[in-house]
Amino acid sequence: KKSLRQRVVDELKHYYHGFHLLWIDTKVAAPMVWRLLHGQVLTRRERRRLLRTCADLFRLVPFLVFVIVPFMEFLLPVFLKLFPDMLPSTFETESKKEEKLKKKLNARLELAKFLRETIAEMAKRNKPDTG
Repeated sequence: KKSLRQRVVDELKHYYHGFHLLWIDTKVAAPMVWRLLHGQVLTRRERRRLLRTCADLFRLVPFLVFVIVPFMEFLLPVFLKLFPDMLPSTFETESKKEEKLKKKLNARLELAKFLRETIAEMAKRNKPDTG
């Protein structure tokens, strides 16, 4: 088990890396905004990255309250349970990303199963009686 000092250092590193990644994303998104404002068309990948970065910047405002106010970070897990998408994407841990991907995959599998059953049922109904 990690000591208190090591856990604090790990959290500070996590925040540092999150802000650093957000800064890099913002630097990459700035030329995209410039190109967009000058009438150029963005690729699908660039548009998705720009939207993610803008959403992260808007999510940063409530997140900064937890970072700036002393001892407020202890309430962060409670607020993350209430508002799961509150954190900017650069602050998510690998385990959270894997958990989200698993949920998304399960939802897609359920949808595929439902659609397969629906198509099979429709095929049975529309099948002509050969007698």
